[in-house]
Amino acid sequence: TACTMGTLGCCLLLALALTPGSQCDLQGLWRNELGSNMTVLALNTAGTFSGSYHTAVAATNKQILVSPLQGAQQHPGAKRQPTFGFTVHWQFSGTAVLHHCFVGQCFVDHRGKETLETTWLLREEVPSLKDTWTATRVGTSTFTRVK
Repeated sequence: TACTMGTLGCCLLLALALTPGSQCDLQGLWRNELGSNMTVLALNTAGTFSGSYHTAVAATNKQILVSPLQGAQQHPGAKRQPTFGFTVHWQFSGTAVLHHCFVGQCFVDHRGKETLETTWLLREEVPSLKDTWTATRVGTSTFTRVK
């Protein structure tokens, strides 16, 4: 049957059937270009998730431990390449406090390879208001799935 203006449902089904690639799934182990590892546990029905992050680089001489992360994704199943955000609360061997917030989108190429493109803010505790200008760093990171 041919799709006509009156059969919008038929056109939508056809468009979905012809959409290349697979659904992006945040769950699993990811590594960025600097060698940092992130594990995302299963998403719940609301799209929230938890996991852990272990960085390979740091701007401190204190040992950084595997740190918890909390996040949310655009409603699961709503988009093939969803947007998401998560926060890492760094766990140190000392008393320093850092919060690292990421926002990004998951992309799936024609071969099914998943990539997380992110932009991040890293906020470090400073001793006073006059030092706040040094407290926030901004950057980007690309994560690929570890099989």
